[in-house]
Amino acid sequence: MRCGSDPGKETCGYGRILWGGAAVRRCPLLAIGLAVLLLAGTGPAYAQDVTATDQEGAPAGETDTASSPLGERSPWLLAPVLNSNPKLGTSLGLLGGYLHYFDDKSRPSIFALQGQYSTTASIISAAFARMSFDEDRQRLTAALAYGYVKNDYSDYLGTGVPLQSNARVYQSITRYQYRVKGPWFLGGQLMFQNFGISGETASDQEILDILGVIPYKATGAGLVVQGDTRDSDNMPTKGYLINLNNVAYREALGGDADFDLYRVDFRYFRPQGKGSVFAMRQLNHLTSDAPTQARAPVQLRGYKIGQYNGDYMSSIEGEERLRFAEKWTATMFLGVACTYGGDQDCSDGANVYWAGGAGVQYILKPKEGIVLNLEYAQGEVGNRGVYLKMGYAY
Repeated sequence: MRCGSDPGKETCGYGRILWGGAAVRRCPLLAIGLAVLLLAGTGPAYAQDVTATDQEGAPAGETDTASSPLGERSPWLLAPVLNSNPKLGTSLGLLGGYLHYFDDKSRPSIFALQGQYSTTASIISAAFARMSFDEDRQRLTAALAYGYVKNDYSDYLGTGVPLQSNARVYQSITRYQYRVKGPWFLGGQLMFQNFGISGETASDQEILDILGVIPYKATGAGLVVQGDTRDSDNMPTKGYLINLNNVAYREALGGDADFDLYRVDFRYFRPQGKGSVFAMRQLNHLTSDAPTQARAPVQLRGYKIGQYNGDYMSSIEGEERLRFAEKWTATMFLGVACTYGGDQDCSDGANVYWAGGAGVQYILKPKEGIVLNLEYAQGEVGNRGVYLKMGYAY
């Protein structure tokens, strides 16, 4: 049985989850991630201030900060959204956004709405804002999302049991960060999720009951520590991003249960000449006492979020971004993830997931680094996906 399929799995405290030797021995990807964090200081030197770098996605020497960053170009953004995979069918939607600079030294802010409808009668909608202001000393991210998702699993949580379910999700997140020194930010975040799920048939509902997958409401708060030397939020060509954050979900805040979530996210970008970039991401998603449906999911392109999960999940991805024309790039990527914790570890091949693929991107807004991205990803055991969206994967 895959990690996360047993509601009775043991959990442990934060210190043992993140830094304990047992966790590192169980998952070599976590060890790789910790080593990468220690080596992060060898990445590109951070300029005296973020404003010393070029504006988002602009070639060196072509930024004119004396005038409005948007110039005469339209600040409006409109892009199609498409997802296709065996679990959710094919969904088509639209994203509409507005780009804004609060001042000449801040990064571009975006305000957007998105909606999708799938061939399985699933509906997903979201409103989000990502803001940089006060000369990029302050950053604020906020999002509201609603989804009615009809799932059709051939192997739910690795149990080998097929399952059809209907899930209704309301979710919100607010994250604020303040620059304390150089590239380093400190901040906090608030999260709310209301998750309702039911089986399509009586037998499907019985499977959910056996696995301990029940509706829940969760409200949590946590801290954020971030180091960011990237030259762009949207289309970075150099630098690194380190993000450490946690969410403590508590009944006292209005939730149904007490559990914790921790994430360590490291991203590295290295220029390779003629506009090409090598990108790498190492992600650790760790939970403690979380309900089955809130445990750490495999997060690789080609896999549906939530189909495979565990107490802990670690992944590493590499991506080559090749510039082959003024406004065109192509991607080739490969990644591996592992779910582990309790009596599961990464030495068991049943808990290891591979994915790879390729794509092509059109640069809609060169200065802001906004791209329209079409990619195909192939996972294991029939997992695959086609994605048309705004932005690179990370």
